[in-house]
Amino acid sequence: MSALTEVASGYRAGHTLPPRVELVRQLKRRRTLVMGAVLALLPFVLLIAFAIGGTPEGRNNQVTLMDTATASGANFAAVNLFVSAGFLLVIPVALFCGDTVASEAGWSSLRYLLAAPVPRARLLWSKLVVALGLSLAAMVLLPVVALAVGSAAYGWGPLEIPTGGALDTGTAAQRLLVAVAYIFVAQLVTAGLAFWLSTKTDAPLGAVGGAVGLTIVGNVLDAVTALGHWRDFLPAHWQFAWADAVQPHPEWSGMIQGAAVSVTYALVLFALAFRGFARKDVVS
Repeated sequence: MSALTEVASGYRAGHTLPPRVELVRQLKRRRTLVMGAVLALLPFVLLIAFAIGGTPEGRNNQVTLMDTATASGANFAAVNLFVSAGFLLVIPVALFCGDTVASEAGWSSLRYLLAAPVPRARLLWSKLVVALGLSLAAMVLLPVVALAVGSAAYGWGPLEIPTGGALDTGTAAQRLLVAVAYIFVAQLVTAGLAFWLSTKTDAPLGAVGGAVGLTIVGNVLDAVTALGHWRDFLPAHWQFAWADAVQPHPEWSGMIQGAAVSVTYALVLFALAFRGFARKDVVS
């Protein structure tokens, strides 16, 4: 009895399932390694595409960001963000946040974690922090690799603006950092949706697929111009507002509005996840 009392008296809920332990568990999973490999390979795929297709040229006397992709490593990194922000970067966020709890339920290990005992709020908090951390790492990995690959192929130089002018390398690096930070904030809606679904189902694919599917629906609705100003309440409406940061004179209003919409939706979804999981009858 004394031994049991000693163990109980030394129990600290805040010391159960620390984020570093959860991080090591997630880093060892195959899907984490595969996702990292896919993002790291994308710049090489684009490099080969430009090598085969030749230097991009403007059409109808209009020069876009894509047309400046081979101007410098900074331009190449910006193009990689442009082509991936709308969909590709949604995948790791939905995967890391939607798979984290549902996979434990699918393996029938969730109830054993809670019986450790790991408090439910503590378990969700550790998993959410790690999932968001991996999502951010994925978004940083892509432009970093693209910048290295682009600089090796096209040289280290200023970021040329399609509308005219250029940003020196130091300023360009800062602006790209701001762009990555905004893309991460904009994807918090997908993160919140995937995490909430992960607490509602035992099927990881359902949580991940549901988050991706609803994100696509948001993009489709944003394309319906008949909705008018109602589109301002759609997170998808602001997903490319980061492009305003890579201008000679950056405009911040779009990013501020987009961040406000995204954070609001995300907080509601995270709250629903914690509230629902606290009352859930965990049998798997």
